[in-house]
Amino acid sequence: MEALKTVTISKRAELAARGGHPWIYGSEIKDMEEGIAPGDMVKVLSSKGKFVGTGFYNPHSKITIRIFSTNANDRFDEAFWKRRAAYAVDYRLQVMRKEDYDCCRLVFGEADQLPGMTVDRFGDVLSVQVLSLGMEKRKHLFLDGLIEVLRERNLPVSCIYERNDVKIRELEGMEQYKGFYHSPLLAPEEEKTLVDIVENDIRYTVDVENGQKTGFFLDQKFNRLAAASIARGRHVLDCFTHTGAFALNAAKGGAASVTALDISEEAVHMAAHNGIINGLPIQAVRADVFDFLTELDRTKNHEYDYIILDPPAFTKSGRTVHEAFRGYKEINYRAMKILPRGGYLATCSCSHFMGEELFVKMVKEAARDAGVTLRQIEFRQQAPDHPILMTVPETYYLKFFLFQII
Repeated sequence: MEALKTVTISKRAELAARGGHPWIYGSEIKDMEEGIAPGDMVKVLSSKGKFVGTGFYNPHSKITIRIFSTNANDRFDEAFWKRRAAYAVDYRLQVMRKEDYDCCRLVFGEADQLPGMTVDRFGDVLSVQVLSLGMEKRKHLFLDGLIEVLRERNLPVSCIYERNDVKIRELEGMEQYKGFYHSPLLAPEEEKTLVDIVENDIRYTVDVENGQKTGFFLDQKFNRLAAASIARGRHVLDCFTHTGAFALNAAKGGAASVTALDISEEAVHMAAHNGIINGLPIQAVRADVFDFLTELDRTKNHEYDYIILDPPAFTKSGRTVHEAFRGYKEINYRAMKILPRGGYLATCSCSHFMGEELFVKMVKEAARDAGVTLRQIEFRQQAPDHPILMTVPETYYLKFFLFQII
């Protein structure tokens, strides 16, 4: 057990913390005991000396304290971290369908009161990313507890792969790396980086070592079903296809033809591979989406009557959101110009900074400039294994719209 030193915060930070937001910035710290090291747990106090919560301290980060407990009686031993693992696992078991639990997000950072910790489950392989120093220092306690929790629920774990090869770790004072997590609970001979999963009755090969993020994007699971529900008989263009997930769902939904587009050669190969192993006819094409849409517009090519736009986050900070707005607007404008009357558009943003209101504003401006009218079919968010905390707006990031051009 660590002996916790205290940090005193401003009134403004106290109000935010008591309102449920776990982040405290360096400028909001008014006083602190000596000898607090980066990654230490600290007891957070109000200006009047009242307990606010317990958090991870890291002076290297703009978010200097991340509160993860507001119970003054918590003891941060092995049992505590195992309970946190159980809360996360049991929530997913409750809200996800049985057939979806084989591939889902088990831990979603602050939404599970585990700051900076992400765990995705791909069958018996867990893919982990740790973005906060406090969790990095205690990951063995948590991950070993998670293994035990899963096995107690008859859910197998053969290995854990760490995808800590992201630059944001350097802002927390941590090194980048990737590799297998070692624990007495895991057998080295069971280590693997390629695993087959099934999502929406479609098979994928997931590469947890080299795939984007943790290997596969799980947050669009049910949005892909929504997109597939209107694909029958349509000629579909899936832009930024990555593993081909939207394309494959459209093909399974009865599309007349499906073209899967991505600038990454590796993504195109993976999408084509996933099409073959499912026996679903998709054409995977390597091209820059902006250039491809511009050329279709220039030549007045209207062969596609259903376009899916699932781009990567065009912005990861509030400072660049205006440039991102222009990027989102450009691809949506081009798609709307290409689509015939009666055609369909699925459009997404996975950036928190491109908020729902701003995204809707962008869509309306793109439609106005393209001279079309949109009829909204459906609006969706991220899957429930990526839960949104109402007190932490940063946990809400994925917007998904289905429209018809009329």
